[in-house]
Amino acid sequence: MTLIAVVGATGTGKTARSLDIADAVVRLGAAAEIVNCDAMQLYRGMDIGTAKASADERRGHPHHLLDVLEPWQDAAVPAYRDAALDAIAGIEARGGVPILVGGSGLYASSVLYDFAFPATDAALRSTLEAELDALGAAAMHERLLAVDPAAAAAIGPHNGRRLVRALEAVTLTGEPFRVGLPPEEALVRPTFIQHERVDRAALVARLDARVATMWERGIVDEARELRAAGIERGTTAQQAIGYRQALDQLDGRIDEAEAIARTQALTRRYARRQVSWFQRYPAAPALDADALAQRAVATLEA
Repeated sequence: MTLIAVVGATGTGKTARSLDIADAVVRLGAAAEIVNCDAMQLYRGMDIGTAKASADERRGHPHHLLDVLEPWQDAAVPAYRDAALDAIAGIEARGGVPILVGGSGLYASSVLYDFAFPATDAALRSTLEAELDALGAAAMHERLLAVDPAAAAAIGPHNGRRLVRALEAVTLTGEPFRVGLPPEEALVRPTFIQHERVDRAALVARLDARVATMWERGIVDEARELRAAGIERGTTAQQAIGYRQALDQLDGRIDEAEAIARTQALTRRYARRQVSWFQRYPAAPALDADALAQRAVATLEA
């Protein structure tokens, strides 16, 4: 059986595309189920800021790995990968077509490629995280640069969590930290990859409008509820773009206009990183929903 993966930057229409494909599969007499690979849509209560499809908007298609974490829990790629592969195996066992959809590059790649996750050590990780808090990401970057220049260059001086992860792995194994994708031939299964793209100028306008709509729909109230649910007790969820700014607005550190402007700038920056990540995927022809569905259903019958 063949997996369909719908990936791309935020705001490119991945959710609608995946639902159109699922509809086309059903028209052909088969069933389709969707597996989320947006890290922030794993969280309960984080709906407005992640553009999560509501139950009504899912068009009756089963969805997996939405709302599976509490706001205070930290997401982890290895745990996600295992859960996603289990979900895909279950869909196939039921005779359905699995559709992986989302824009979290490392999460998607962990499912599509033969990822080997480096060793971990909780005590060492805690020590490095404390040093990150005390010294800052730039200092951790300098440290990584001394022991693994290639990883330091790939990660850059701002991503503190990735720098800590790389330092942890290098310290434990003495080997370079692998950054990015394994070779193309390491795809673990036949996959139709659909990389959704939008012209840059159009995407920027779309993203700015989406952020403004988030405030109109009540992301500040949603952030207030997430605070009560413990979002600030964890690491991952509270860093989600939009929610951190909404929390700052609640605390009076910034006003609404500044919260929106900061979120728009961060969203544009994040979209650029997503575009860069997914450009490394193997090139695939853009197919319409019916063509993709026909190819996928054909593999069910093979």
